[in-house]
Amino acid sequence: MHRSSQLLTLLLFTYALLLSGCSNDSSVISPNSATVKHVVDGDTIDIAIGGNTERVRLIGVNTPETKHPTKGVECFGPEASAYTEKLLPAGTKLRVERDIEARDKYGRLLLYVYIANSNVFVNLDLVLKGYARPMVFEPNTAHKTDFAQAATQAELHNVGLWQACR
Repeated sequence: MHRSSQLLTLLLFTYALLLSGCSNDSSVISPNSATVKHVVDGDTIDIAIGGNTERVRLIGVNTPETKHPTKGVECFGPEASAYTEKLLPAGTKLRVERDIEARDKYGRLLLYVYIANSNVFVNLDLVLKGYARPMVFEPNTAHKTDFAQAATQAELHNVGLWQACR
């Protein structure tokens, strides 16, 4: 085998290991892993990913406002922000997933966020527990049905904003 063929084979094998998660090297960071830096509000967080800090808007959900320049503080906004801060303290390891469109008009990453050690789907959890309502971000609709079903359950059980903001 030629040296260039051996190098190519080694590179492909290494890449396959990284993709499959079979590497024993804990310093290898998956391209979809991140760490919470700061919670901005109920549906917006800052994360460290790929050596950068990025502002992230959670896809498919909308929590009541706490810092909007014209809307002011909305019903259940402070509670939603507090819940997200409790769920995602600084340093929390995340697994993140994109949908079709990567960024919104404000330049924020649009992501589905999972807590790495528990696999809690943060976007869905916010809706299910009544801290957020579903909000469609076309074309990012992979979990649209899940969010709608979670909102129906939250409303039926009269939890969170469904109880507080009637």
